[in-house]
Formats: sequence, structure tokens, C-alpha cells
Amino acid sequence: MTELPPSEVSKQLLGDMIRIRVMEERCAELYQQTKIRGFLHLAIGEEAIATGVMHRLEPEDAVLATYREHGHALLKGVSAKAIMAEMFGMAEGCSGGRGGSMHLFDAGTRFYGGNAIVGGHLPVAAGLGLAEKLSGRHRATVCFFGEGAMAEGEFHETMNLAALWDIPTLFCCENNLYAMGTSLETSESETNLSVKAAGYGIPAWTVDGMDVAAVYDSAGRALTTVRSGAPVFIELRTYRYRAHSMFDPELYREKEEIERWKIQDPIMTFTRRLTEAGLVDDDAVEHMWERARQEMEEAIAFADAGTLEPIEDLGRHVYRRELA
Repeated sequence: MTELPPSEVSKQLLGDMIRIRVMEERCAELYQQTKIRGFLHLAIGEEAIATGVMHRLEPEDAVLATYREHGHALLKGVSAKAIMAEMFGMAEGCSGGRGGSMHLFDAGTRFYGGNAIVGGHLPVAAGLGLAEKLSGRHRATVCFFGEGAMAEGEFHETMNLAALWDIPTLFCCENNLYAMGTSLETSESETNLSVKAAGYGIPAWTVDGMDVAAVYDSAGRALTTVRSGAPVFIELRTYRYRAHSMFDPELYREKEEIERWKIQDPIMTFTRRLTEAGLVDDDAVEHMWERARQEMEEAIAFADAGTLEPIEDLGRHVYRRELA
């Protein structure tokens, strides 16, 4: 078992996992109330990954994520109000209400999506990392993606160039075992994903993505290498308790399997460790939950009071070329 981070860091890690969990659970409720529309992909069960990695980043580091990115955006510094307003489709949202759940974006915090195309942001991450290298800066670029993206050509092209050009980027594979509804065993001949990345000559290893202390430790080691000017790949083995999306009938796995994984719940197990170590008590933990609930209720109220983009603006950011 990975050693606990320092006391204050451990408490911050627990608090941020709770913030993500509360936000995701409220989003599910709001979707059922039709406050949130379109697609919605929840990361309940995967909170340790975003939390452990984000706590190792500097403000100027860049982050790219998948469409399951609410927690990543929150911990990168995008406010809960801007996130919730975006999911409500309001102009006050971080993407002006035009992106919704899958396309959170905030250049001010260097959070560059939120990308709905599986694997589509991997080359973008390599480009950002290459720009940092050519500019002589030592800022890190971090790219989160699911294991399904490793079957895409963009993954292999990006790994090859990252290794060839020593692009300082951390590639974080969130392996939740199911690319939408397809299990890893039925889609990949090699299920040890770090081995696939290592085949490109990139330092790669596997981490227990349900253990925030292990993620925090591993991300720290990986980012030391990245900041020295080289790419790193880490496979974070995790599990989502909810279906792929709110539209998913979830016919591809048994409820018993989900319940087995819930025994490893990252919030429950880390709370137990901190309690046993004397770092928190029941009152302190309840305060974390209550503070997270208050933050999200304020964000929901903000989104509810938001404004829809005026119809006159529908042509903004839409480009066309006049044909001769």
C-alpha cells in the first residue's frame, strides 16, 4: 500500500474527491429533471485519478481530457458555477453554453477540453507539449483518455512522435475496463496497456486508479520526468459505477460486478485510512461533504439564473468560405 501523502495534502485529496462525487451525483439528478440535456457521462468511482494527478500540477500546466471531464475541469480551477452553467446551456458557462457536458473549455486555467472524439485530443496534447519544448518552457501537458482510445490510430501516431521528439507530455490512460459497452478483453489482444505504450520506448507503468495516494505518488514521479523533457505513460486501472452515459441501457455487465468494485470505492477506502491514521474524524469528513454540497447548490442556483445566448449571436464563431 502506498504511503499516505503529508497530512494537509491527504485532507485536500479527500476533500476534492468528495467535491467531484457530489457534483457528479447532482448532475445525474439534474439530468433526470431535464435541467441538463444532451449527453452526460459521469465519472462516479473514478474520482481518485483526476484528484491525484491534478494535485501534482502547476497553474501553468495544460490539461486535456475526454468527455468524462467534469472533475478534471473543477480541479484545474474552472469554477463549479461556470461548469454547471455550461451544462445548463447558459451563456455564463465556461464554453458560452455552446459545448455542454462534453466540451468544457477554459483557456484561462489552461484546460483545453473536454473532447467528444475518442482519441482526437491525443495529437493536440502532443502539439501543446511540443510548443512548450520549442519555447524553452518547462511546463507540463497532461492528457487523459480512456482505454478505448488505445485502439485508435491517433494513439499510436501520438506515442510514436512523442518518443521520437521527446515531447514533454504525461499520457494518463483511465482504464475503466469498458470502452462504452465493449470490454477490454474482447477488444485488445494485449490487456496490459502499459506494455503497449512501452513498445514505443516511452517510460510506462500501471497504477491502482482506485487509490488516490498511489495516483498522487505516481503522478509526482511521472511529472518529474516530463518536466525534464520526456513523455511518460501511466495506465490507471479504475471503474465507473454508472453506465457509459445516461442513455446507456448497460446490458454488457452484471450488477454483481459493479458491487464488487464498490468495495474498493476511492472515497470510502481513503476516508478509512485517514481516520485510522488520526488525520480526520467523522465531524471533519461530514464538514467536507457539507461544504461540497453547498458549493454545488450555489453553482446550480447560478446556472438556474443564467441567460440563454441571444438568437442574434447564433452566427458567432461560425465560419464559411464564399465560393467563387
